[in-house]
Amino acid sequence: MTDGTNRPDPLAPLMDLEGVAEAAERAAEAISAVHRHRANLRKWTVTGAESVLRGARASAWLEGGEPALPADGDVTDPTLAAALRAADPIAPEAIDETVRVWRRAPIQVLARLALIASPTGPELADAPTDARSSEAGRPVGDDTLSAAMKEQRLHLLGDLVSGGTSVPDPVLSAVVHGELLTMRPFAANNGIVARAASRLTTIAGGSDPRGLAVPEVHWTRHRDEYRAAAGAFASGDPEGVRRWILLHLAGLEAGAVEARGIAESV
Repeated sequence: MTDGTNRPDPLAPLMDLEGVAEAAERAAEAISAVHRHRANLRKWTVTGAESVLRGARASAWLEGGEPALPADGDVTDPTLAAALRAADPIAPEAIDETVRVWRRAPIQVLARLALIASPTGPELADAPTDARSSEAGRPVGDDTLSAAMKEQRLHLLGDLVSGGTSVPDPVLSAVVHGELLTMRPFAANNGIVARAASRLTTIAGGSDPRGLAVPEVHWTRHRDEYRAAAGAFASGDPEGVRRWILLHLAGLEAGAVEARGIAESV
């Protein structure tokens, strides 16, 4: 398998891991089927908005926040507020523009997600299109990786997103998700950024073009396994990578079930 430039595809070996190809196909088929639901054909902006909201709340919970929305609408939990802001670029009214930039400049989008998901981040409308000059949008070093090393890894990840692999986008989204969790490139709320970027990968890749699936709900229901599998991915061991990808893909498949429930309620 090559990436379209006759260079070996760096992610091709993932498709040979036991169960990965089959799980990716099941996830893609489940999401495709829910896109054909009558409610999603007519009112996908409504169902898509609910998907993004549920995903943001679940993502906040995974990050240690309080997922419940206050009755008065005044969100005071900073982690939930960050997750809701990070959901705005992938909401129905903004997704076309976000996808357009993601396909050609994914690092720019990641920086913007990191900025708006930071504890004092601005709303989407107030965030600069290119947030790489902001402190929150720049990689920060830690005991494991320097800022320069993280910058390099982000660019390698960006190359994959912008055409450097031909693996199915559900698998690519698992790599984006796992790599950002492992690298923790930004100063705060890296999990929120990772899960938003994972969604964006399946939206831009075409398996979930309207952003209907809600994989985050499955991951919250299997929170301990989610964390353990993320650690296994970080080890780089093939079995650990396989464990993470299968957990991620199970979330996508279950996310289609959640999406069907949303559609049935409309």
